[in-house]
Amino acid sequence: MHQELLSIVDENDRVIGSAARNIIHRDRLLHRAVHILVFNDSNLLFLQKRSLTKDINPGLWDSSAAGHVDIGEDYDACAVREINEELGVQVDRLSPLFKLSATPATGMEFIQVYRCGHNGPFSLAAEEIEEGRWFDTKEIDTGVNADDPTLTETFKTLWRRYEILNKD
Repeated sequence: MHQELLSIVDENDRVIGSAARNIIHRDRLLHRAVHILVFNDSNLLFLQKRSLTKDINPGLWDSSAAGHVDIGEDYDACAVREINEELGVQVDRLSPLFKLSATPATGMEFIQVYRCGHNGPFSLAAEEIEEGRWFDTKEIDTGVNADDPTLTETFKTLWRRYEILNKD
């Protein structure tokens, strides 16, 4: 299996080196990722069910699109690339929402979270995504609050932050 090289970062999210993805995950080194939340005009959120062949969180529901930031790439460019690769959506820019610190709950990833409006249809990357569907935010709240084991820990962590920042 091809192992992509990723940047290793310090506690301030500054690049200090690089290593293969499997080494970074095995040794729990700090690195970077993006997650994109895609909402439609009815304010439903599209979630992807991770492929059963994924080495981390196979078969669990996760953000609309997500991925590691490549070496030399910034968060914004990565988000545009990931939404295109995973959902087949072409965008020039996404709206940044917030950034999560690297913790065990985020897989030691600094995660920049983005929001996007799109009604589909999507062209799902079969090697990445088992299936996808629209969820009502109340359904997501219920699952996250119940610590639903079918949701990734990273998604639950970022959804909790999203809810805090979007309370009316």
